[in-house]
Amino acid sequence: MKENVLYNKAYAFAIRVVRAYQYLGQEKREFILAKQLLRSGTSIGANVAEANGAISDAEFSSKLSIAYKECLETKYWTDLLKDTGYIDEKQHRSLFTDADELGKMLFSSIRTTRGIKTDK
Repeated sequence: MKENVLYNKAYAFAIRVVRAYQYLGQEKREFILAKQLLRSGTSIGANVAEANGAISDAEFSSKLSIAYKECLETKYWTDLLKDTGYIDEKQHRSLFTDADELGKMLFSSIRTTRGIKTDK
């Protein structure tokens, strides 16, 4: 079976998000924004997993689209956590960069599954 790079990256990112959630709760005593980060950040991989089990191209594309939107939301929460002082610039950059990479991979996959050309 071919290795699924997108799934593996999304799963590894979910682990990072869970650890960030634990840190925010234990060290910063922040629970509301941390929970939002946890939900959106782990949802990326869950939707990729569902896409892998899709029974049609349309369902596959739909699940990837949801994962992409969750990725955008995760980037929003990381920005907000940084701008409110719950995470520092280094922590933010690390999480944001990983989320951004996932987003680019998801967007590329969505374009491919929908047959959208990038040439102008």
